[in-house]
Amino acid sequence: MNSGTTITAGIDGSRASLDAADWAAREAGRRRLPLRLLHAGTRPRVSARVPDVDVPAGRTRTTLDRAAIQLSYAHPALDIVARDTETPAVPALLAAAAESETLVVGSRGRTGHPAPAGFLTGSVALTVAAGATCPVVLVRAGELPEDEREFTQGRTPMSAASYRPVVLGLDLEHPADDLIGYAFDTAAVRSAPLLVVHAWTLSPLHDPAPAVPSAIVPSPGGANDQETGRRRALTGTLRPWRHKFPDVPVAEQVVHGRPGDQLLRASTGAGLLIVGRRAGERLGRAARTVIRQVTCPVVVVPHG
Repeated sequence: MNSGTTITAGIDGSRASLDAADWAAREAGRRRLPLRLLHAGTRPRVSARVPDVDVPAGRTRTTLDRAAIQLSYAHPALDIVARDTETPAVPALLAAAAESETLVVGSRGRTGHPAPAGFLTGSVALTVAAGATCPVVLVRAGELPEDEREFTQGRTPMSAASYRPVVLGLDLEHPADDLIGYAFDTAAVRSAPLLVVHAWTLSPLHDPAPAVPSAIVPSPGGANDQETGRRRALTGTLRPWRHKFPDVPVAEQVVHGRPGDQLLRASTGAGLLIVGRRAGERLGRAARTVIRQVTCPVVVVPHG
């Protein structure tokens, strides 16, 4: 995974991309990193939702300009750099990912129709999430700052409310350090609780080999024994990370069922869902399921 020093947001003029850029600005502020706004390909013909401003005679304010100005007003302490390129969106975003700590994109491009709930993910977002060398955050249109915080009543300001939980989907066959470390660090930055979910299904009757190391799974590998072994494996996998991040409250959940379905359930009320992708491989079924249906931002983290 990359160790870049910037948060990059792709801008295409769509509502989703502008809301994604706003999410990226908040993330850059939390991590004390600069924000880079990138518009690739042909310029959008539809103006952004940001207010217009005075510009020099003969110069037209672009969507990228407007987004940068609006974000600079909302986040005056943030270092923002806006860049335009004629390179097509996918290669431009993949190149930017190689130089970024995190890449943030909207869940749907300009040609997409607004989704009533969850994601109707465009081909650019899916392609970038499947090929980037840094974590890619997909943000749905309509995502608001208050959506990542717990609801409060009375006079407590939204900015002082606690962050909603961060959820990590973990495959115990590939418990990559890059993935787990990103989840713990993200929860720590927010002072948010972390829920780690491992979902599993029974092995075929004619394939008794366990899905986790045999030293951890009791033999024979019945359903109860497998679940017990997986709980032990999850606890053992997370133990060193609990020591490294002692201030992060961690809950562990081992559930039987399809990973995508179980992660959707676990992410109800969450502020962020994190899933992994093995480097050099396509998005798995669980990742595709949550990307298309989850109602909170989702992060795809590449790992070895």
